[in-house]
Amino acid sequence: MSTATANEEAKLHIAMFPWLAFGHMNPFLELAKLIAQKGHRISFISTPRNIDRLPKLAPNLFSLINFVKISLPRSDNLPEEAQATIDLPREQVPHLKNAHDRLQDSMAQFLESLKPDWVVYDFSAHWLPNIARSLGIPSVFFSIFTASCLTFTGPTLTDDDRNKPEDYIVPPYWVPFPSKIAYRLFEVLKIYDGLTGDDGSISVYRSFVEVLRGCDVVVVRTCSEFEPEWLNLLQDVHRKPVFPVGVLAPKVTDDNNEDNNEEWRSIKEWLDLQPKRSVVYIAFGTEAKLGQDELTEIAHGLELSGLPFFWVLRLHHDPMDSELKLPEGFEERSKGRGIVRTTWAPQLKILAHDSVGGFLSHSGWSSVVEALQFSTPLVLFTIANDQGLNCSLFVEKKIGYAIPRDEQDGSFTRQGVADSLRLVVVEEEGKCYRDKAKEMSELFGDKVRQENYVDKFVDHLITTRPPKEAEDYGKKVDENV
Repeated sequence: MSTATANEEAKLHIAMFPWLAFGHMNPFLELAKLIAQKGHRISFISTPRNIDRLPKLAPNLFSLINFVKISLPRSDNLPEEAQATIDLPREQVPHLKNAHDRLQDSMAQFLESLKPDWVVYDFSAHWLPNIARSLGIPSVFFSIFTASCLTFTGPTLTDDDRNKPEDYIVPPYWVPFPSKIAYRLFEVLKIYDGLTGDDGSISVYRSFVEVLRGCDVVVVRTCSEFEPEWLNLLQDVHRKPVFPVGVLAPKVTDDNNEDNNEEWRSIKEWLDLQPKRSVVYIAFGTEAKLGQDELTEIAHGLELSGLPFFWVLRLHHDPMDSELKLPEGFEERSKGRGIVRTTWAPQLKILAHDSVGGFLSHSGWSSVVEALQFSTPLVLFTIANDQGLNCSLFVEKKIGYAIPRDEQDGSFTRQGVADSLRLVVVEEEGKCYRDKAKEMSELFGDKVRQENYVDKFVDHLITTRPPKEAEDYGKKVDENV
């Protein structure tokens, strides 16, 4: 066999199937691009509208990443254009989950026809490991969540004895080292129905248990230098190979869209006028939804802080909702000192600008990765999902400061917002947060380290690729269960 033939046979074909949320699809695509750059083929699977909304590929990846469009089953409860969580209010997401679960036949047909070497899936596809196993295709669970968050969700080899909200406000019993990583009670209460399945769908934690139980390999969007004890515990708890694949920090790129370029020019002109490390950037992600009282207190807190700010604010989440409103006269009073933008804004470019000195964030891992690669310290205000666990991790590591809130109902004050912002951005007492963010930028922005993580993961996929025969693979899996 020639060297060229051997090299070609070593190349992988990997199918990737993320959950129907852009906070999941984008990290999956970042990982896909890094793998494809090494010459491996990727079949990236999602719905037509989602694929059409993903960032465009660089020309050198056109032949290596194939976007596979599969249509969601029709549902009376789901508008046809609703194909991602961003398209729906939070309370309707269970309908999207139900449609996603009915993709089982489509996924089985696709995997059977293409027979990829591996399939990489998300927490939502609790039914996919069994399909892959029956077809002789080994599987990888890719967690876009931190290792600490993933470990908190529950074991697969022992029982999870949590049965009430209060059980989630302390670290679980399988964490053997000192840690404060847990939810606050108001954070648990907001998401408890989804955790337990009381919203009519399979519980989030049960889904995690099933995908972790059924996979061959676990990969996590994190660094071993950032969460060493949690990665080790994750492997101990699940007794499977666990690989960090880095934080997958996106790169700042030039946008060829003239309208976007014009918008960025006007934003940059304003940022250029501000002192270095003075501006507070505020954004709560594309899906996190503030209540009117929360928005009002945050706005007044920005005023009280006296700091310049750039706020990306969604005022309208759903046609059935009443539109959120800023306090009367807020924009007039803050004119010149602050900007409120209710349309698209280039978050990565804004965070990269040297006038930005702090980020008021919902604690979403993707947003935090973007901020920390540019040494931007965090002020944290959680809203839903995994954000409470993330917040406790960032506070524990001194890379973020959480706005003080009542543990029972989550209430807070405008003065608390102002004091938190000033502490992290300008006051001497908060220098530890600024120093820690700078330290993290060296880790999160290290492209060589990122490449090495992906190399180790891909090498494992190549060397452990099983025989194609489903019968042989099924025997191998059953022996290890």
